Amino acid sequence: MELEKQVDGQVAVLRCSGRLNMGAAGRLRAAVDETVADGVRRIVVDLSETSFVDSSGLGALVGGLKSARQAGGDLRIAAAPEQVRTVLALTNLDRVLTPHQTVEDAHRGW
Repeated sequence: MELEKQVDGQVAVLRCSGRLNMGAAGRLRAAVDETVADGVRRIVVDLSETSFVDSSGLGALVGGLKSARQAGGDLRIAAAPEQVRTVLALTNLDRVLTPHQTVEDAHRGW
């Protein structure tokens, strides 16, 4: 998985491409923790180029959500492809990590 970080004011966008699995989950979690430590507490994870997510990837997203919320912020996911949305729905995590259609949609309300 490749991970790209872009900070725009008080919102960080983390773009994940490839497979968000056990090998990549630690990198995503570290990027979220680093972003929160840098004082940016609003994080959008752009999943538009993520081809696969497993339980480790879901754990990294939930862990990132917890870190952001403990710091007074939030983590939102955007542009999740069908495979990722299906996994979120099957695990009921779509109730916690509400998928937004686009990164711009995820920004709204902040």
